[in-house]
Amino acid sequence: MKILMIGGTGTISMAITKLLAQTDHEVILLNRGNRSSELPEGIKVINADINNEEEAAAAIEGMSFDCVCEFIGFVPSQVERDWRLFRGRTKQYIYISSASAYHKPSASYIINEGTTLANPYWQYSRDKIACEEFLLEKYRTEGFPVTIVRPSHTYDERSVPLGVHGNKGSWQVVARMLAGKPVIIHGDGTSLWTMTHNSDFARGFVGLIGNRYAIGEAFQITSDETLTWNMIYKYIADALGVELKAVHVSSEFLTAAGDYDYEGSLTGDKAESVVFDNNKLKRAVPDFCTKMSFEEGIRRTIANVLAHPELQIPDPEFDDWCDRVIEALDEAAAKVRG
Repeated sequence: MKILMIGGTGTISMAITKLLAQTDHEVILLNRGNRSSELPEGIKVINADINNEEEAAAAIEGMSFDCVCEFIGFVPSQVERDWRLFRGRTKQYIYISSASAYHKPSASYIINEGTTLANPYWQYSRDKIACEEFLLEKYRTEGFPVTIVRPSHTYDERSVPLGVHGNKGSWQVVARMLAGKPVIIHGDGTSLWTMTHNSDFARGFVGLIGNRYAIGEAFQITSDETLTWNMIYKYIADALGVELKAVHVSSEFLTAAGDYDYEGSLTGDKAESVVFDNNKLKRAVPDFCTKMSFEEGIRRTIANVLAHPELQIPDPEFDDWCDRVIEALDEAAAKVRG
């Protein structure tokens, strides 16, 4: 098959690109050249900006595809552009949406593809819902061959996945752990969550490419392992070889106490307990199973981050904010005690 990847070098898509490179498929990436040096042999690259429709149209002129995979479409105007570019030119169009689009607050902690989409807390999620609605309308009215994929919290070797971090990524939380400082866990740390290694996600995704049962359908791809946030942070601390010093703070307080978008990322996502039912994916891709436990995956991530200083981005503003939040909680408790 001839497969076009729009993006192809991100956390999710790089794993898919590497897995496809092991097959006989012709794989072409359309992007601006970021991380091209990390691509495996045999991958072709078209350097163009997909957000410049005229430039992208010229870059793919005369080409048709068995599958187009869109990883960087976040708002309806971007998928509307893709529809104009690829209608009649691809047998399948796979759109990466988000599991954060599922109804918040959740009516049930068990989530499947039939769960209602509605998220009043996060514009990112509402935009993903609008993208899905546009694409499915085009499927219903003119047969545009869309497949929708909803990932949840997917990670790779370049960054430690967390619930609470600053604008510069997760390294500052890791640095606090290494320094023996307390770290913030939202809520009481007992809500349920799923961490998915990108290599596991890639296997599910590749199984949907060229899969006739996937056209016009939506699938979630996540690990089958369910963890509490306390367990997640404990696995991270264990991988670092340090004691976890956790301070539990309500998501509402965290939202009110800073300039970080915790209303979306916590109230509208990570503060909810979720357990994903992947039976629909397993019916479409019978040999799919996840192989990377979080304990093993996070050990690999920690080892890689510690070995590469360029991945260790300091965030002193977030570090100071954490100290102030923890100090304020201590002062409030002391005041209540009298």
